[in-house]
Order: sequence, then structure tokens, then C-alpha cells
Amino acid sequence: MDFRLKTFVSVARHRSFTRAANELFITQPAVTRHIKELEAQVGTTLFDRRGGTVTLTKAGEALLFHAEKILDSYRRMQFEMNLLTGNFSGELRLGASSTIAQYVLPPCLARFTTRYPEIRTTLETGNSRQMTQALFSRSIDLALVEGETRHNGIHYEPWMRDELVLVTGSHSAYATRESITLSELTALPMVLRESGSGTLEVVERRLAEHHVKLSALNVILQMGSTEGIKSFLAEYDCVALLSVQSVTRELMSDTLTVIDIEEVSFEREFSFATLQGVPSAMADSFKQFAAATQPSPRKTARKA
Repeated sequence: MDFRLKTFVSVARHRSFTRAANELFITQPAVTRHIKELEAQVGTTLFDRRGGTVTLTKAGEALLFHAEKILDSYRRMQFEMNLLTGNFSGELRLGASSTIAQYVLPPCLARFTTRYPEIRTTLETGNSRQMTQALFSRSIDLALVEGETRHNGIHYEPWMRDELVLVTGSHSAYATRESITLSELTALPMVLRESGSGTLEVVERRLAEHHVKLSALNVILQMGSTEGIKSFLAEYDCVALLSVQSVTRELMSDTLTVIDIEEVSFEREFSFATLQGVPSAMADSFKQFAAATQPSPRKTARKA
């Protein structure tokens, strides 16, 4: 594979020579040299560098379209050739929405790395919307997402079940409540995940099924971090809907407690997502491994 092409794609994705250098483990002057050599080869400028910004020229956009396909094909070829020779090695580029990346995927990745140490695995994280964009830009081969929105051009396969539970700090004003009605839920001060997150999408859809709009909730804050929300709950009298996967330790240590919601269940499914028409033997192998070694569904901890 022409390393100059890989360098070009990295710069194009990051819009930065410095970040491309960090990703490729080479120096920034080396990145600049590779790009200049590639521009000399194609006979035109590929990047417009003005005012500290890096943007693709028309020629750069055209080259990126073909370069991404070439690199994808090369990775698939390399992996399949390695399989034929008994050498299970290659590169796996994963993306995962934040809840999955932080609370579900690490044990699976540890087992996968132990089983296949020759595979170089990278993990990109963000919310479900960002992971969809990463698939379309071909910066990842496989995404693990928690949202329910389905996009044209992406193939989804179920992976494992999850549940969002209503939690509050164990010393909050609401900690003594065993359960509440859906109507009572709308009155409680609540912290929600940010727009674009799969968690927020599930909350909005389940409420809509019971004819309750998201705007009816008493939302005092939205945050892009589950860990941030848990820390906030410890210091403020409010509630939050979070994945049971993300609060298991807090429930066991009694720093958070669950309040049942009588009329509604916020169950959902984590899914694998890949670009349609872009087969990847490496991604398929990881899906099979993850499906075979997925954790058992966690039961929601209740008050004693």
C-alpha cells in the first residue's frame, strides 16, 4: 500500500497535519513530505492551507473519495490473505457510542486482544450520531451503537439488550421513593444526556409511546458524559435515566438508588452497524466474537 495515500486520508479526515502525524506515529515534516510527493504525482494541489486551517481542494475531494475505497479494499485483502495463511492479523477500526465504549466494550476488547494479539485495534468514541457519521466517512469499519434511528446505507444487527433506569443519589430528597407514576416523573428535576445520544433518543421515543413529550420533563441540565451526570446526582437533588450497565457499581455501593417508573419501561438494544455493500471480514469476525462472549444481562439493583 502507498503510505502517501494513507497519510493523505489521515490529513483529510482530521483537517490537520499535526493530528495526522500523531495518528500515524510519524513526524509532521514527514506528513508534509508525503503530501507534497503525492501532489507532485497527481499534478495538482490537494489541500488549501490558509489562516491555520486545512481544507480539501476540488481535486483533494475527488482523490479522497477513491482513496478511502482503495484503503478499505486493501485492509480487506490483507486480512483475508492472512486468514488463508493461518495468520489472524490486520487492523480493526471500531467506533462505539459512549455508554458502550465506557461500560460494555472494554471487557470484550480485552478478551479479543488476548485471543488475537496480532490484530491492531483502534476505538473511536462519541454519541450515536457521531458514530454514524464516522461510518459514512469510512474512518471506522464497525460501530456499536445504542440509538434506535436507522439510516439508509447502514446495515444494523442486534447485539445485546440494555435497560435505562431512573436513578437518584442515595441521600437525595427522592431516594425514599420506591416507585413513581409517569405523571410524577415529569415533575421531578432531571438531568438528561445531550442531543444526538442514543440514550436521549430512547427516552424520547418511549415517552412518545405514552403520549408524553420530552419538553414535558423538568430538565434542569443536559450533559454529554454519563460519569458527569453521576457526579452531579451525588451533589444535587435530581434524577436521571441512565443505562443499568453504567450504574452497576454505584447501585452496589449504595451511592445511587433506583426508582421504578410504573407505566413505562426504557428497554433498548445495542446494535452493530456497518456500511451496506462494504464487506469486512475483520468486522464480521469481531461481531461473531462479541456476540459469542457478550455479558449476561444485568439485573437492576433495588432497595433492600
